[in-house]
Amino acid sequence: MATWTITYFSEAVQKEIAQLPAGLLARYLRYADRMEIYGPDLGMPHTRAMGKGLFELRLKAREGIARAFYCAAIERKIVVLHAFVKKSSKTPSKDLALARRRMKEIERC
Repeated sequence: MATWTITYFSEAVQKEIAQLPAGLLARYLRYADRMEIYGPDLGMPHTRAMGKGLFELRLKAREGIARAFYCAAIERKIVVLHAFVKKSSKTPSKDLALARRRMKEIERC
């Protein structure tokens, strides 16, 4: 039933996801399943387009708030670029810059 495939920029990104607190990880897995079926843009409040092909997956649970940045590549692939637990209401510019830099490294995003 899945029409999209989710891949990761690196093993380090997979570890970032795996190390999320349990509630946030559960949300990530639920939304990832939905993205495999419906594609990269689930709409607010689950996902948000950040411009130039970059998206953020917006995770919220009892443990707090986390974000996962990703892009959609050709051949119906979603590439997760970076994930982190938010400490403040604003997304840190260094995390956004890291995701954009990684997206540029992937030719087909």
